[in-house]
Parts: sequence; C-alpha cells; structure tokens
Amino acid sequence: MLQGYVHPDFGRVADVLSQQIPRNRPGGAALTVYHKGQCVVDIWGGTRNRDGDPWRAETLALSFSTTKGVASTLLHILVDQGYLKYDDPVSKHWPEFGQKSKQNITVRQLLCHEAGLYHIREMIDDAEQMMDWNFMTTAIERAQPIHEPGSTNGYHALTYGWLIGELIQRITNKTFAEVLDELIAAPLQLDGLYVGLPDAQMHRRAELVQSIGKKGAADLRTERRSQRLMLKAVTAGLKIANIDLDKTLSALVPRGATHLDFNSQDFVNACVPAANGMFTSRSLAKLYALLANGGELDGIQLISKGTMNEITQIQNRTMGDVIPVPMHWRLGFHRVWAFGKATSLSFGHFGFGGSGAWADPVRNLAIGMTLNNGVGTPFGDARILQVTGAVIKAAERRYLVPDIEQVQGIGPFFPRDRRTTYGTAKKLVNGVLPRRRKSDVTAI
Repeated sequence: MLQGYVHPDFGRVADVLSQQIPRNRPGGAALTVYHKGQCVVDIWGGTRNRDGDPWRAETLALSFSTTKGVASTLLHILVDQGYLKYDDPVSKHWPEFGQKSKQNITVRQLLCHEAGLYHIREMIDDAEQMMDWNFMTTAIERAQPIHEPGSTNGYHALTYGWLIGELIQRITNKTFAEVLDELIAAPLQLDGLYVGLPDAQMHRRAELVQSIGKKGAADLRTERRSQRLMLKAVTAGLKIANIDLDKTLSALVPRGATHLDFNSQDFVNACVPAANGMFTSRSLAKLYALLANGGELDGIQLISKGTMNEITQIQNRTMGDVIPVPMHWRLGFHRVWAFGKATSLSFGHFGFGGSGAWADPVRNLAIGMTLNNGVGTPFGDARILQVTGAVIKAAERRYLVPDIEQVQGIGPFFPRDRRTTYGTAKKLVNGVLPRRRKSDVTAI
C-alpha cells in the first residue's frame, strides 16, 4: 500500500509505482514529481529492509549512478559563480592531475565522459580502496588516458565521482560533503541529499535487499567467473551488438567488487560521488525541479539561465566505448528514456538498481525515484521508464499548453483550441514555428 500525496491528475502514476513494489518479498520505493514548480506526487511504499520495516517519507536509499547528476549540478553551480570555466584544463585547478598526458584534458571532457579515464580496474587492486578518497585521487593522477581525450566517449562509471569531486574540493578547499550541503542542500532545504552518510542519519537508510556484492560471492569458484557474473548483473544481461566486454568490465567492475558489501556502514559512510549517494525521492525531485525551471525554484536561483542553456546542450551523440548505446551526453547528464513518450529535450541521470532523476524544461517537469530492490543496468531499468512515461502522459493531460514561450522569452501566445504537442513545444523552444496571425493566438 502506498502512502503520501498524489494530485488527482497524476493518479495513474501511483498505479504504476504500486506495480513496481514487491508483494511477497522485501523491497520498497518512493517517487516524487514536480510540475511547474509544484509538488504533485510524493508517495512511497513497501519495506526498507529484510526485517519488513516500512518505507517512510524520510527513508534514504542508496542510489548508485544517480549520484553523478547531483555531483555534476554542484560543479555547475561553481561554474556559474565564476570559480572555473568548462573549457579550463583540469590541471589549472588540480595541478597533479596534469601528469601522464592529461595536461590538456578539460572540465568539459570530464563532464561528457571524454577524458579516457574510466578504466578503474587498471588503477586499483581492490574495490575496497574506493572508500579511501586520497588513494583514489592519487590513482587517477597516476593514470594515463586509455584513448585520446576528446576523440570518443566512454562511461566513467566509477572514476567520474573522484574526477568531479576532487575538482570541487580543490576549487573550494572544502570537502565534497561540505560543499554539497552549503550550495545545494541548505539553500533548497533538502534533508535527504548525502554523499557519505553521517552516522547521525544512519537510522534512516534503506537496506539494499538484492545485491550483486558480497552476498552469494562465496559460491563463485573463480575470480574470472565472478567478474563475468558481475558484468552480466550490471548490464542486466543486455545483448548489445559491438559491446567490448573488456572495456565494460574495466569501467564497471574493479577487482574485488564481488566481495564489496554495499550495505556495510563503511561503504555508506564513504564519499563516492559516482555511486553511493543516499537520497530521498523528495530531495532529488526538488533539485531537478530547479533544473527544469531554468535554475530557479521558489525564489532561490542556484544556476543562471545562461549556464543552464549550456549544461543542456548535447556534447556527443556517438556510441560509447563502455556502454555502446548513444547516451547523448550533456554536461554531466544523459538522455532520458520513456515508454511511449518523446523526451529528447529531457536530461538527468539514472542509476544501477532502478533509481533516477530527470528534468524536462519543456514541460517544466521533474522526478526523483528511489528504491532498494532489483538490479537493472548502470543507467536504470524498465521500472523508471514506465514511471517516466506515466508521469509525462499525466502532465500533458492536465493543461492545454505549456508555458514554454514565457520561459524562452518568445511571448505568451499559443494556438487557440488545440493542445500543444511535444513536437510543437520543441519548435517553440527552438524558435522555428512559422509566424502566426494575431487572430490565431490566445494570450495566456
């Protein structure tokens, strides 16, 4: 049974989420949706651990790669405040990074996964080393790009967090957690946005009830077999043509990963900005509602519209080396998928296990979803695609036209007596609609 609030226009969304929650086994989920700056869905249900304790509104869930979107947003705020530029060499702010042919790698290349530094398997000897920040940043400093930076993209599944995180720490001279609290959590009054969970918040966390980590690894007879099973798990067994398993393994499965317990206090306490954010759906959705609304929400402007426009520009459209699916990387965000709806102007970040958050500036729509059961791919699974489709359909049904022209400065005029489709909205945003006679438009 779900608890929380659902606007009547979004009733179908609750039905879809309810179908995602296990009935006869542990597991729970939470979903929050913002439309035009207003919270229209805030629901949760199921259990947060194997003991059957109920999921609550304040439950924090391990959200894996969904963390990357939060880390990216933090860096964008610093860019907007003038601390750095996207085309700065990383070594300008992090001098030790410049060794081993990395001196010309730019901040932009980090954000759109073109730095060639995804091969964590060759950088460290054991996955538990990921919990040591200084060890990981030193390992990255000593690493050489696996391809010419900027020549292609490869998903930096784990290294992304230290690349972006250390850059943030060098610029601010503060810890990643301190900057996250000061620049995002405190201004937006978010009580569910942690990367490196404090002991005082440990009682709120959900237990990952289906893990590819420590549990079950003892039965694997060889390290190579365990690696392959791990890879199958994190790609959900996808049969993708032209996939280079060695590159995928190198980026996603560090040595010893099968023995890493994602539920351990050590892992949850550590700061791994690519993979161990502990979030509530409320906090994720509110942050992305700000991104969907031009960088401002409830009178709080964290990112200017000019910077938001740059953030959302697609940087590459090609197949990646690690995950050969065109991710259409923006600056720190990927494309959004949904069942049955167009989402080409949406952006966000999904995570292994099914979590995710995204923003749609055309529809002024944003969601945050957390859960603790299932596996999926490194960029989510079918559950969030189903939820996304239902959310978009509900949003499109509840108003005649979106406020797109007001946001883009075109003028608040829309065709009379018909709904504005997503295709029309895209044309409005891009400024390519034909001129219309005044008699054909209605002021809103």
